Amino acid sequence: MSDTYKLKIRPEKVAIVEGMKEKLSSEGVVLIAYDKLDVATAMKLRRTFLKHGVEYKVIKNTLTRIAANELGITDLDDALQGPNGLAVSKEDAVAPAAALKEFLKETKSEAITIKAGLLDGKVIDEKAVKALADLPSKEQMLGILAGTLQAPITGLARALNGNIQNLAYALEAVRKQKESA
Repeated sequence: MSDTYKLKIRPEKVAIVEGMKEKLSSEGVVLIAYDKLDVATAMKLRRTFLKHGVEYKVIKNTLTRIAANELGITDLDDALQGPNGLAVSKEDAVAPAAALKEFLKETKSEAITIKAGLLDGKVIDEKAVKALADLPSKEQMLGILAGTLQAPITGLARALNGNIQNLAYALEAVRKQKESA
């Protein structure tokens, strides 16, 4: 932590800033405003995040701003106004956006506003977060890749197997012909 920020925050808050830096460095990060959220809807939101393996936390704007600035992320300052929550996934960049999309589709709630997201350390706007939600998850992409890589090998195996079968049929026909002659 830089010396200028150490002077501005109390020592007990340093650990919070360090934890926030870790969260902001995750694969998938989405910042949301939750100011109109009632308790029942908040519980649904947390369950949706949990189902997608996403950590959700209500944040302190000042400490988050300090952590972001230390990571070189200054474009997030304007979004850190009012009550905010942070949805984070350590492994999947798509998971927080996909979870929010699912939640908004199910509840048709207007209590949540997507403010920004982080992708590869760069701030993205609401439109980009929504576009990110339409992408397949990391597991789905790996499955597609595995299927794509497997297809030529499977085709080759079938072709080779077909040639071996044809050879076996031909040899069997020659054997039968010699036996009958």
